[in-house]
Amino acid sequence: MKKMWNSFKIAFSMYSKIPMPKSDWTKENMSYAMIFFPWIGAVIGILMVGIYKLKIWCLLENVPVAPWTFTVLFVVLPVFLTGGIHLDGFLDTQDAIHSYQPKEKKLEILKDPHAGAFAILSCVLYFLCATGIYASVSEKSIWVIASGFVLSRTLSGLSVVCFPQAREKGLAATFSENARKKTVRMVLFIYLVFVCGWMVFGFGVQGTFAVIVAGVMFLYYYRMSRKNFGGITGDLAGYFLQMCELLIAAAAVFADIIVGSF
Repeated sequence: MKKMWNSFKIAFSMYSKIPMPKSDWTKENMSYAMIFFPWIGAVIGILMVGIYKLKIWCLLENVPVAPWTFTVLFVVLPVFLTGGIHLDGFLDTQDAIHSYQPKEKKLEILKDPHAGAFAILSCVLYFLCATGIYASVSEKSIWVIASGFVLSRTLSGLSVVCFPQAREKGLAATFSENARKKTVRMVLFIYLVFVCGWMVFGFGVQGTFAVIVAGVMFLYYYRMSRKNFGGITGDLAGYFLQMCELLIAAAAVFADIIVGSF
């Protein structure tokens, strides 16, 4: 039980800014950390639904708060709660992919702390897309989006313990090496079945479309990482997570529009 508690603290300390008691980062304490990674997504999802509920309450009570205020909150909340750790990986990956350099050079670019032109451009485009998407959320789509924060982290966690590693050292390699892989895979697979079932059977077309898009992104992530980097890294896992969340949100809102037009 103590080992699980320590793994929980490590997962939340590493992948969120939620205050946690200190824990020693030993191999034993890290062995189940990936099991708790999707829980961070659950926290984000609950807060996202809370923001939506607050938005509706303000509209019903004629509280003078501009609707775009809530759109901004939707966009910045995940970055605020995670400290931007996944966004950093997304930006580094964009620089590496668009360098069109050999595999070894791309891996070096991933480690470069400086942001290149493609990282900056991708960041601007990402937040513009997110703003447009979150400006159009509905009661059903916000629940799909909230569930997507769990789904994206479940898939990302599975990639860490299932996909080949591009480096022997690094964040993803460390968590992969120290994980009790059989147990972690089993638990994450249970999460995957549950959250996909929840989205598909609970939210119909919107949920189904979002699950399909997440699956396609997962397959692309696997093929892209193998082709360009020889495996995954922590940055690539962050890239996948950010793209998966954005595409799930886009799929949910787009499906909303399609359903509403009939």
